[in-house]
Amino acid sequence: MPTARLAEDSDLSALLELFRASEVSVAAEPLERVEDIWRQTLFRDDLAVFVSAVESRIVASCMLITAPNLLRAGRCHGFLENVVTHPDYQGRGHGRAVIAAALTEAWRKDCHHVLMQSGRKDARVHRFYEACGFIPGLRVGYVAHRPARPA
Repeated sequence: MPTARLAEDSDLSALLELFRASEVSVAAEPLERVEDIWRQTLFRDDLAVFVSAVESRIVASCMLITAPNLLRAGRCHGFLENVVTHPDYQGRGHGRAVIAAALTEAWRKDCHHVLMQSGRKDARVHRFYEACGFIPGLRVGYVAHRPARPA
């Protein structure tokens, strides 16, 4: 059974390889900016990146974001983002391992709930998230995109 761990400073290049192979979204550029974002990510107590690896190759990852909350008796909100599994390793438990680690951390931080959204149309993806404990349809998700910059 695959396991997950917190990402470390030295994981950046392996994460970038995973993102390129998975074609989920365009990664940040240039490398100096990427390195700065990675340092900021690792420095923050409200962000945690979990990875699952095969030997030294990272094959799955996700990010947990936690935020304080004045409602819900003061219990935090959790947000799961950037769930990525290498196409060659899907269906082998690596995605489930990083999500389970993120949920364990969210409950440890006393989160009321963990929210996530998926823009994927593939029903298999949605079945996967449901099998990880996410319940569809309890809330309606909305997205506001950044306005285009005037020329």
